[in-house]
Amino acid sequence: MFDFRYHAVSLVAVLVALVVGLLLGVAIGDAGLVSSAEKSVRKSLRGDIEKANDRAAATQRQLDAERRYSAAAYPLLVAGRLDGLKIGLVFLGAPSESVAADVRAALVGTGGRLIGIVAVREPPDLQALSDAAGSSRYSAIAQDPALLEPFGRRIGIQLVQGGALLQSEADALFATRSGTLGPFDAVVVYRNPPDLKGDARQQTNDLENGLMRGITDNPVAAVGVQQTTTDPSQVSWYRDRDLSSVDNIDQRAGHAALVFALSGATGSFGVGPQAESLLPGPESVTPTAVGG
Repeated sequence: MFDFRYHAVSLVAVLVALVVGLLLGVAIGDAGLVSSAEKSVRKSLRGDIEKANDRAAATQRQLDAERRYSAAAYPLLVAGRLDGLKIGLVFLGAPSESVAADVRAALVGTGGRLIGIVAVREPPDLQALSDAAGSSRYSAIAQDPALLEPFGRRIGIQLVQGGALLQSEADALFATRSGTLGPFDAVVVYRNPPDLKGDARQQTNDLENGLMRGITDNPVAAVGVQQTTTDPSQVSWYRDRDLSSVDNIDQRAGHAALVFALSGATGSFGVGPQAESLLPGPESVTPTAVGG
């Protein structure tokens, strides 16, 4: 004969069994649902990835075609535009071989020649400049740094016209140089100023300002350049000193803009926020005689 406790235990056992069965059923059902949903998500993601890869491949093919087109069109665009021009490259501060290579690449097929590269010593060595000045008034630069700006202007003029002061000051003024010291029919400038303070900064600024005044006092093209990675940008500095500028000399479009600017176009060209346009206007298609 069963007592009440037996019935209670039996009833609890049945209820526990029902609950466990119910939970197991739900868990199994959920697992199926999760597995199905996961498979659906994976399939969708796989499809999205395949579509993205297809779009990327199509974009890459388009970019490759554009590059081939620009490479083929460039020689036709610039052929002979700088015929006979002797071009100088002036580094204000540390020189850059990659910038020099970009300038050389831009000149290929133009008829223009990069005949000289100089890097201005910054900050200037005032005593060395004084010692190299001979009997000229610039022999007092060490005692009177106010002479730096007019000295720089005279040097800038002589980079274009030639002159004895430039020749005598070359070793003191330039940290490095290759090729000739001019005279140049057109000048490309790349500014890479060192981090200076106090008198050293002021003296460097005076010398740079004088050089740019001297170069732009001549009826020749003067173009400031930088690469797309240059930071901070020097475009406003070039503009303030009456130089045209190209802010993407490391790109094919920048090569073309440099050639146009050296042949007479004026403005700020490139892809940066300070650029007025990628390239000069259609009027620049007709070559303009510059220098002589």
